[in-house]
Amino acid sequence: MAGSIVDNLMGMLGPQVAGPLASHLGVSADTVQSGLQSGAGAMLAGIAAKANQPGFLGQIFNLISSPANSPSVLSSITSNPASLASGAANSPIADLGSRFLSSIFGSNTSAITDSIGRSTGLASSTAGSLLSMAAPLVLGFLGQHVRQNGLSAADLGNSLKAEAPSLQRFLPPGLGSLLGGASNLAAVAPAKVAVAGNRWLWPIVALVLLALAALWFFNREKAPVGDAVQTATTAATNAGASAASALGDFFKTKLPDGVELNIPQFGIESKLISFLGDTSKPVDTTTWFNFDRLLFDTGQATLQPSSQEQLGNIAAILKAYPNAHVKIGGYTDNTGDAAANLALSDARAKNVMDALVAAGVDPSRLESKGYGDQYPVGDNTTEAGRALNRRIALLVTQK
Repeated sequence: MAGSIVDNLMGMLGPQVAGPLASHLGVSADTVQSGLQSGAGAMLAGIAAKANQPGFLGQIFNLISSPANSPSVLSSITSNPASLASGAANSPIADLGSRFLSSIFGSNTSAITDSIGRSTGLASSTAGSLLSMAAPLVLGFLGQHVRQNGLSAADLGNSLKAEAPSLQRFLPPGLGSLLGGASNLAAVAPAKVAVAGNRWLWPIVALVLLALAALWFFNREKAPVGDAVQTATTAATNAGASAASALGDFFKTKLPDGVELNIPQFGIESKLISFLGDTSKPVDTTTWFNFDRLLFDTGQATLQPSSQEQLGNIAAILKAYPNAHVKIGGYTDNTGDAAANLALSDARAKNVMDALVAAGVDPSRLESKGYGDQYPVGDNTTEAGRALNRRIALLVTQK
């Protein structure tokens, strides 16, 4: 099975597979094919996004190499796709598929299902069924690909990371932020941010406008002031729209202790609440939650005031779940001295931990560690990738 993983897998998920499933679900074959490909693309993208997390690839590779995912599994499913929808709910490969989805998506599974449903027009329950059906197909395909090409876990991870850009056309808008690659925001908000939940964006808007104004000043003979002002406004608006889109709409939610928070739909707060409240999700060493509204002074460990809202939210969540213990991890890109980066990441993680303690969280429930440029989630050869790697993340160690 040489060639592109993405092209071969998506080609397999064509009408010959979608048709029988469409008859069972009572929707069009085109819609089912789109849903299968979106779900499969999300799985591959999720593996690529988390490939550098310690232990993750080994966990996924063990599922792919499981005896339940035998060489005959894929041919059996593709020759009778309807078996995915009837009579196979309790089969070994269905159970393996469920564990596969949980390992990749963790607490984001329901949000990813909803996103696929919205993009395809399917009800959330139908999209969830389709995602569960897609998992054994993806597992069977990857098992066959690994066997035929003699791949190791690292080989598979590298292949998927290399093909990650080609997956974008199959993913619903905004899904990337749910797949483990979220980072501290490097962009700014739109100029129109009157909503109280978005007030953290104002300082970043001001910085961008100031920088663009400086650029105009030193190039004022080349660009009229009107153009510079328009450029600044457009840049701030476009960047802010991207940031707001990634986080989703703000909504009010009530914690178990009655405290009400105003949080973004896809932000760390929502993901953490979902994970802590789900008794079926055990703690592990790979489910890290990235802070998405923390800002530090450049090259320093000093938290900017705009970070306080999210820190206060996280403290409130931890106080509402008093049995939870967490670890704060700090990360940098690979620019500069590795030892200095390690020290900076450690200081930033400790400052976040100290801020949570100051907000009332018992320090015995917290620990912090800096990892420097270890475990990158983005490509350090690009600015976008380096921005992804500069992050603070949270791991639940007890719940």
